[in-house]
Amino acid sequence: MSIAQTSSHPVDLAAIKAHQRGAWSSGDYALIGSTLQIVGEQLCEALDLRAGQRVLDVAAGNGNASLAAARRWCDVTATDYVPALLARARARATANGLTLAFQEADAERLPFDDARFDIVTSTFGVMFTPDQEKAAAELARVCRPSGKIGLANWTPQGFIGKIFKAIGRYLPPPAGTQSPLLWGTQERLTELFGDRAASIQAVPRDFIFRYRSAAHFIDVFRAYYGPMVKAFAALDDGTREALTADIENLISQFNRTKDGTMVVPGEYLEVVVVRK
Repeated sequence: MSIAQTSSHPVDLAAIKAHQRGAWSSGDYALIGSTLQIVGEQLCEALDLRAGQRVLDVAAGNGNASLAAARRWCDVTATDYVPALLARARARATANGLTLAFQEADAERLPFDDARFDIVTSTFGVMFTPDQEKAAAELARVCRPSGKIGLANWTPQGFIGKIFKAIGRYLPPPAGTQSPLLWGTQERLTELFGDRAASIQAVPRDFIFRYRSAAHFIDVFRAYYGPMVKAFAALDDGTREALTADIENLISQFNRTKDGTMVVPGEYLEVVVVRK
Protein backbone atom coordinates (compact mmCIF):
# COMPACT_ATOMS: atom_id res chain seq x y z
CA MET A 1 0.00 0.00 0.00
CA SER A 2 1.15 3.58 -0.68
CA ILE A 3 2.47 5.55 2.24
CA ALA A 4 -0.53 7.86 1.63
CA GLN A 5 -3.24 5.89 3.40
CA THR A 6 -6.68 5.76 1.84
CA SER A 7 -10.15 5.38 3.33
CA SER A 8 -13.35 3.76 2.11
CA HIS A 9 -15.25 6.82 3.33
CA PRO A 10 -15.38 9.98 1.20
CA VAL A 11 -13.31 12.83 2.58
CA ASP A 12 -14.78 16.34 2.48
CA LEU A 13 -11.64 18.12 1.30
CA ALA A 14 -13.48 21.43 0.93
CA ALA A 15 -14.49 21.37 4.59
CA ILE A 16 -10.96 20.46 5.63
CA LYS A 17 -9.57 23.32 3.53
CA ALA A 18 -12.01 25.78 5.11
CA HIS A 19 -10.99 24.60 8.57
CA GLN A 20 -7.31 24.96 7.68
CA ARG A 21 -7.82 28.46 6.31
CA GLY A 22 -9.44 29.38 9.59
CA ALA A 23 -6.53 27.91 11.53
CA TRP A 24 -3.86 29.75 9.53
CA SER A 25 -5.87 32.98 9.79
CA SER A 26 -5.93 32.72 13.58
CA GLY A 27 -3.09 33.85 15.81
CA ASP A 28 -0.35 35.66 13.87
CA TYR A 29 1.71 33.23 11.82
CA ALA A 30 3.76 36.11 10.44
CA LEU A 31 5.46 36.47 13.82
CA ILE A 32 6.44 32.79 13.78
CA GLY A 33 7.26 32.83 10.07
CA SER A 34 9.71 35.71 10.34
CA THR A 35 11.91 33.61 12.62
CA LEU A 36 12.22 31.03 9.83
CA GLN A 37 13.72 33.44 7.27
CA ILE A 38 17.00 31.55 7.06
CA VAL A 39 15.16 28.53 5.58
CA GLY A 40 14.03 30.59 2.60
CA GLU A 41 17.54 31.95 2.10
CA GLN A 42 19.08 28.47 2.20
CA LEU A 43 16.44 27.07 -0.16
CA CYS A 44 17.20 29.79 -2.73
CA GLU A 45 20.87 28.86 -2.54
CA ALA A 46 20.03 25.17 -2.98
CA LEU A 47 18.03 26.13 -6.09
CA ASP A 48 21.03 28.11 -7.42
CA LEU A 49 18.78 31.00 -8.43
CA ARG A 50 19.78 33.31 -11.26
CA ALA A 51 18.84 36.96 -11.58
CA GLY A 52 15.84 37.45 -13.84
CA GLN A 53 14.32 34.01 -13.29
CA ARG A 54 10.55 33.86 -12.87
CA VAL A 55 9.81 32.55 -9.37
CA LEU A 56 6.47 31.53 -7.89
CA ASP A 57 6.24 31.12 -4.11
CA VAL A 58 3.20 28.97 -3.23
CA ALA A 59 1.56 29.14 0.20
CA ALA A 60 4.10 31.89 0.78
CA GLY A 61 2.84 32.94 4.20
CA ASN A 62 4.62 36.14 5.17
CA GLY A 63 7.08 35.74 2.33
CA ASN A 64 10.32 34.14 3.51
CA ALA A 65 11.24 32.43 0.24
CA SER A 66 9.63 35.22 -1.80
CA LEU A 67 11.82 37.87 -0.21
CA ALA A 68 14.92 35.68 -0.47
CA ALA A 69 14.33 35.24 -4.22
CA ALA A 70 13.64 38.95 -4.71
CA ARG A 71 16.96 39.74 -2.99
CA ARG A 72 18.58 37.70 -5.75
CA TRP A 73 16.94 39.90 -8.41
CA CYS A 74 14.39 37.33 -9.53
CA ASP A 75 10.92 38.25 -10.81
CA VAL A 76 8.82 36.95 -7.92
CA THR A 77 5.12 36.26 -7.48
CA ALA A 78 4.03 35.37 -3.94
CA THR A 79 0.72 33.56 -3.40
CA ASP A 80 -1.29 32.42 -0.40
CA TYR A 81 -4.95 31.77 0.38
CA VAL A 82 -4.81 33.87 3.57
CA PRO A 83 -4.94 37.55 2.53
CA ALA A 84 -3.67 38.78 5.90
CA LEU A 85 -0.44 36.84 5.46
CA LEU A 86 0.09 38.26 1.98
CA ALA A 87 -0.41 41.72 3.45
CA ARG A 88 2.38 41.04 5.94
CA ALA A 89 4.63 39.81 3.13
CA ARG A 90 3.87 42.96 1.14
CA ALA A 91 4.75 45.12 4.14
CA ARG A 92 8.05 43.30 4.57
CA ALA A 93 8.86 43.75 0.88
CA THR A 94 8.13 47.46 1.11
CA ALA A 95 10.28 47.82 4.22
CA ASN A 96 13.15 46.08 2.40
CA GLY A 97 12.71 48.07 -0.80
CA LEU A 98 11.91 44.95 -2.82
CA THR A 99 9.49 44.67 -5.72
CA LEU A 100 7.27 41.57 -5.83
CA ALA A 101 3.86 40.64 -7.19
CA PHE A 102 1.28 39.33 -4.70
CA GLN A 103 -1.79 37.28 -5.56
CA GLU A 104 -4.32 35.43 -3.45
CA ALA A 105 -4.40 31.82 -4.68
CA ASP A 106 -5.14 28.27 -3.60
CA ALA A 107 -2.17 25.90 -3.97
CA GLU A 108 -4.50 23.27 -5.43
CA ARG A 109 -5.84 25.65 -8.12
CA LEU A 110 -3.06 27.97 -9.17
CA PRO A 111 -4.32 30.70 -11.54
CA PHE A 112 -1.33 30.56 -13.89
CA ASP A 113 -0.61 29.12 -17.31
CA ASP A 114 1.32 25.90 -17.79
CA ALA A 115 5.12 26.23 -17.62
CA ARG A 116 4.84 29.88 -16.58
CA PHE A 117 7.69 29.85 -14.03
CA ASP A 118 11.35 28.85 -13.98
CA ILE A 119 11.27 28.14 -10.23
CA VAL A 120 8.40 27.19 -7.91
CA THR A 121 8.95 27.25 -4.14
CA SER A 122 7.09 26.56 -0.92
CA THR A 123 8.49 26.60 2.62
CA PHE A 124 6.36 24.78 5.20
CA GLY A 125 3.30 25.70 3.14
CA VAL A 126 2.11 23.40 0.37
CA MET A 127 2.72 20.40 2.64
CA PHE A 128 -0.47 21.32 4.53
CA THR A 129 -2.81 21.11 1.53
CA PRO A 130 -5.60 18.52 1.95
CA ASP A 131 -5.31 17.13 -1.61
CA GLN A 132 -1.62 16.35 -1.83
CA GLU A 133 -1.68 14.85 -5.32
CA LYS A 134 -3.52 17.85 -6.74
CA ALA A 135 -1.17 20.32 -5.09
CA ALA A 136 1.92 18.49 -6.36
CA ALA A 137 0.43 18.35 -9.85
CA GLU A 138 -0.16 22.10 -9.77
CA LEU A 139 3.41 22.84 -8.70
CA ALA A 140 4.67 20.74 -11.58
CA ARG A 141 2.17 22.16 -14.08
CA VAL A 142 3.23 25.79 -13.63
CA CYS A 143 6.96 24.93 -13.64
CA ARG A 144 8.61 24.85 -17.05
CA PRO A 145 10.45 21.76 -18.29
CA SER A 146 13.96 21.66 -16.77
CA GLY A 147 12.81 24.19 -14.18
CA LYS A 148 13.01 23.50 -10.46
CA ILE A 149 10.59 23.02 -7.60
CA GLY A 150 12.08 23.86 -4.20
CA LEU A 151 10.42 22.81 -0.95
CA ALA A 152 11.09 22.87 2.77
CA ASN A 153 8.95 20.28 4.59
CA TRP A 154 8.95 19.23 8.26
CA THR A 155 9.84 15.56 8.74
CA PRO A 156 7.78 13.06 10.77
CA GLN A 157 10.67 12.28 13.12
CA GLY A 158 11.72 15.89 13.72
CA PHE A 159 10.69 18.24 16.53
CA ILE A 160 7.75 19.87 14.73
CA GLY A 161 6.65 16.51 13.35
CA LYS A 162 6.48 15.13 16.87
CA ILE A 163 4.53 18.18 18.06
CA PHE A 164 1.92 17.55 15.38
CA LYS A 165 1.76 13.91 16.43
CA ALA A 166 1.29 14.98 20.06
CA ILE A 167 -1.60 17.24 19.07
CA GLY A 168 -3.07 14.38 17.03
CA ARG A 169 -3.29 12.20 20.13
CA TYR A 170 -5.79 14.66 21.60
CA LEU A 171 -7.39 15.93 18.39
CA PRO A 172 -7.23 13.15 15.76
CA PRO A 173 -7.30 14.37 12.14
CA PRO A 174 -10.38 13.63 9.99
CA ALA A 175 -10.58 10.01 8.90
CA GLY A 176 -9.03 9.35 5.51
CA THR A 177 -6.84 12.43 5.42
CA GLN A 178 -3.13 12.27 4.69
CA SER A 179 -0.59 13.60 7.16
CA PRO A 180 1.23 16.72 5.94
CA LEU A 181 4.37 15.18 7.42
CA LEU A 182 4.44 12.71 4.52
CA TRP A 183 5.90 15.55 2.45
CA GLY A 184 8.94 15.23 4.70
CA THR A 185 9.73 11.71 3.42
CA GLN A 186 11.61 10.67 0.30
CA GLU A 187 9.05 7.96 -0.42
CA ARG A 188 6.11 10.34 -0.58
CA LEU A 189 8.02 12.89 -2.64
CA THR A 190 8.77 10.16 -5.17
CA GLU A 191 5.08 9.25 -5.26
CA LEU A 192 4.06 12.87 -5.77
CA PHE A 193 6.68 13.98 -8.29
CA GLY A 194 8.39 10.87 -9.66
CA ASP A 195 6.62 10.76 -13.02
CA ARG A 196 7.21 14.48 -13.55
CA ALA A 197 10.78 14.71 -12.24
CA ALA A 198 14.13 14.31 -13.92
CA SER A 199 15.61 14.20 -10.41
CA ILE A 200 14.58 14.65 -6.77
CA GLN A 201 17.15 15.74 -4.22
CA ALA A 202 16.03 15.72 -0.57
CA VAL A 203 18.55 16.79 2.06
CA PRO A 204 17.77 16.69 5.81
CA ARG A 205 18.48 20.01 7.47
CA ASP A 206 17.82 21.54 10.88
CA PHE A 207 16.18 24.84 11.68
CA ILE A 208 17.23 25.81 15.21
CA PHE A 209 14.41 27.06 17.44
CA ARG A 210 15.90 29.54 19.91
CA TYR A 211 13.62 30.72 22.72
CA ARG A 212 14.07 32.07 26.23
CA SER A 213 12.75 28.83 27.70
CA ALA A 214 10.39 25.94 27.00
CA ALA A 215 7.58 27.97 28.56
CA HIS A 216 8.41 30.92 26.28
CA PHE A 217 8.20 28.70 23.17
CA ILE A 218 4.85 27.26 24.24
CA ASP A 219 3.44 30.70 25.08
CA VAL A 220 4.49 32.09 21.69
CA PHE A 221 3.15 29.14 19.69
CA ARG A 222 -0.10 29.02 21.68
CA ALA A 223 -0.66 32.68 20.91
CA TYR A 224 0.51 32.93 17.29
CA TYR A 225 0.86 29.55 15.51
CA GLY A 226 -2.55 28.89 13.99
CA PRO A 227 -2.73 25.09 14.33
CA MET A 228 -1.66 25.28 17.97
CA VAL A 229 -3.98 28.21 18.68
CA LYS A 230 -6.91 26.14 17.41
CA ALA A 231 -5.78 22.97 19.17
CA PHE A 232 -5.54 24.57 22.61
CA ALA A 233 -8.84 26.39 22.08
CA ALA A 234 -10.58 23.08 21.33
CA LEU A 235 -9.34 21.28 24.48
CA ASP A 236 -10.59 21.46 28.04
CA ASP A 237 -8.34 22.62 30.87
CA GLY A 238 -7.15 19.15 31.84
CA THR A 239 -6.30 18.13 28.30
CA ARG A 240 -4.53 21.44 27.66
CA GLU A 241 -2.31 20.70 30.65
CA ALA A 242 -1.57 17.22 29.32
CA LEU A 243 -0.66 18.54 25.87
CA THR A 244 1.51 21.24 27.42
CA ALA A 245 3.34 18.57 29.44
CA ASP A 246 3.86 16.51 26.26
CA ILE A 247 5.38 19.50 24.43
CA GLU A 248 7.58 20.33 27.42
CA ASN A 249 8.80 16.72 27.39
CA LEU A 250 9.61 16.95 23.67
CA ILE A 251 11.56 20.15 24.21
CA SER A 252 13.49 18.46 27.01
CA GLN A 253 14.34 15.55 24.71
CA PHE A 254 15.57 17.77 21.85
CA ASN A 255 17.05 20.70 23.76
CA ARG A 256 20.81 21.19 23.29
CA THR A 257 21.27 23.44 26.31
CA LYS A 258 21.26 23.02 30.08
CA ASP A 259 21.11 26.73 30.98
CA GLY A 260 17.32 27.09 31.01
CA THR A 261 17.06 28.49 27.49
CA MET A 262 15.75 26.55 24.50
CA VAL A 263 17.97 25.62 21.55
CA VAL A 264 16.11 22.86 19.69
CA PRO A 265 16.90 21.53 16.19
CA GLY A 266 13.79 21.12 14.05
CA GLU A 267 14.49 18.71 11.20
CA TYR A 268 13.09 19.42 7.74
CA LEU A 269 13.75 18.19 4.21
CA GLU A 270 15.22 20.69 1.78
CA VAL A 271 13.91 19.45 -1.55
CA VAL A 272 14.92 20.31 -5.10
CA VAL A 273 12.90 18.68 -7.88
CA VAL A 274 14.12 19.16 -11.45
CA ARG A 275 11.15 19.11 -13.79
CA LYS A 276 11.20 16.79 -16.78
